[in-house]
Amino acid sequence: MIAAARAMSDKRRPFVLVTGLSGAGRATALRALEDLGYVAVDNVPLILLSDLIRSTAGEAGGAAVPLAFGVDTRTYGFEAPELVRCTQELRARPDLSPCLLFLTADTETLQRRYTESRRPHPLAPDRPVMDGIVDERRQITPVRDSADIVIDTSALSPHRFKQILAGHFALDRTPGLRLAVMSFSFRRGLPREADLVFDARFLKNPHYVPELKPLTGRDEPVASYIETDPDYRPFIEHLQGLLGPLLPRFDAEGKSYLTIAVGCTGGRHRSVAVAETLADWLRKAGRSVTLTHRDVDLGSGRQGDSSGMRV
Repeated sequence: MIAAARAMSDKRRPFVLVTGLSGAGRATALRALEDLGYVAVDNVPLILLSDLIRSTAGEAGGAAVPLAFGVDTRTYGFEAPELVRCTQELRARPDLSPCLLFLTADTETLQRRYTESRRPHPLAPDRPVMDGIVDERRQITPVRDSADIVIDTSALSPHRFKQILAGHFALDRTPGLRLAVMSFSFRRGLPREADLVFDARFLKNPHYVPELKPLTGRDEPVASYIETDPDYRPFIEHLQGLLGPLLPRFDAEGKSYLTIAVGCTGGRHRSVAVAETLADWLRKAGRSVTLTHRDVDLGSGRQGDSSGMRV
């Protein structure tokens, strides 16, 4: 996996090719990369890519700005084999550290996003949206197969999506494995971005204690209640015993981002408390950690909402 920080450390220019299915979040990704310090350019024909790289290279001897380039089936002259060939040529250049980022989403989510936006699919302007989704998924498969990073945005909020992008492409962090620890509700489904998933539903549940029910696992009374479960401490110690030797192996492999998810029934109490404990332990071990609670506000609609993805 290609990390922006690694590119900066060896003086190669970070270059992210952002592609994928229409409606999967390319515009959101480019805005996020722009916020991270990249020059973001969208929908430029591939034939002009070399000119774009050269024109944004800066003064001789100076540092070239990181570049993010958006391309998909709407791009003039787009051909999936040509994009794959172009990416292979970029990987061979000693001055660039290219990363092919492919964004995808399930068919139901893509159809919903197009319905909400009231826009036609670019490959089916006079046909049902579903026809365009099916055609595009078939056409762009070779690009996905060649991608360095694939992100499924189906269940991601824009905020969570931007966090994941920052984990991969932030320019101002030291190289190494960046960790995301998250809590979630099994009722809302597994987080698709998770690399490791742990189940905390066997711990005693504060939901059934009237004075604890309205609180969350971030509140001390809830955390203290869960810690009285005789299985709590062995569970935490086993997690630490697993992750302690596992993370250095991910470091050695060159992995830049790892998401650890802890779930419980409602995503408000047990998983939140365990995730807080786990993130604190990882930080004390010197790890870079982002902590999120996907479903702690289950009734508010603020977490796990992907409606902000732009078609």
